[in-house]
Amino acid sequence: MNFYIVIPIHNEAKFIRATILSLTSQTLKPKKILVVNDNSSDDSHKIVKKLESKFPIIKLVDHNSIDKHIPGKKVIKAFNYGLKKLDKSYDIICKFDGDLIFPKNYLLKLSSHFESDSKLGMASGLCYIEKKGQWIYENISSKNHIRGPLKAYRKDCFEAIGGLKESIGWDTIDELLALYNGWGFKTDETLIVKHLKPTTINYNIKARNLQGKALYIIRSGIILSILSALKMSFNKKQIKIFIYCMIGYYKAWKTNTNFIVTESEGLFIRKYRWKMIREKIIGI
Repeated sequence: MNFYIVIPIHNEAKFIRATILSLTSQTLKPKKILVVNDNSSDDSHKIVKKLESKFPIIKLVDHNSIDKHIPGKKVIKAFNYGLKKLDKSYDIICKFDGDLIFPKNYLLKLSSHFESDSKLGMASGLCYIEKKGQWIYENISSKNHIRGPLKAYRKDCFEAIGGLKESIGWDTIDELLALYNGWGFKTDETLIVKHLKPTTINYNIKARNLQGKALYIIRSGIILSILSALKMSFNKKQIKIFIYCMIGYYKAWKTNTNFIVTESEGLFIRKYRWKMIREKIIGI
């Protein structure tokens, strides 16, 4: 299978070399690796430029956007900018972050999963972070959820969901829209990906508000949004996360912010999430 990889980066000079080398040394080589240098002020451009001269599959493009790290819109704008620079001769399109180290068999294992299940639309491994010299699971979401840093999409699924939304919550919306369009997704717990920079290290209050906004714009409704915010708060053991999320939800509702899914998609999303809640609570 032909893998194309797009890596949006912003100030990843400490990590991007290791990420790229872990991809160029894969058992199944990617056909193209496109790095989108998004307004970096460090040596990211210089480092990737050197690697570009060494590996023909690597291409570097520069993209200028806002300097602040706000999850969602910024990174997907950079990804979409890079996507437009590629042809469509791929079977699998990947959106990877620039602070990951992949095991050598990563793409080969993903390929085997896609080949064995024609309705598998998305697949990934799991992110691990280093603590006290040990690599442990980065426990900020379910192991069944494909994290934003390491997305891989079958071409037909990617096109069916309309690509990636330039919005906070994009990495949950894509899974829900995949299900809505009849595609499945899978995580492989044997594929341990080293995440060199914890996801929330740069998140601020505004980012927490945006998570509440994300719940609103996918038509979750107030009850499901409260439950989701409580879960996030419980997982991080910080009540302020719940408060920030609900403030973000309220602001989106008050300003009549546009939804990014249709009514029928929103109905599917609510039914699916209630189904997941029932299964966890009572097993049906």
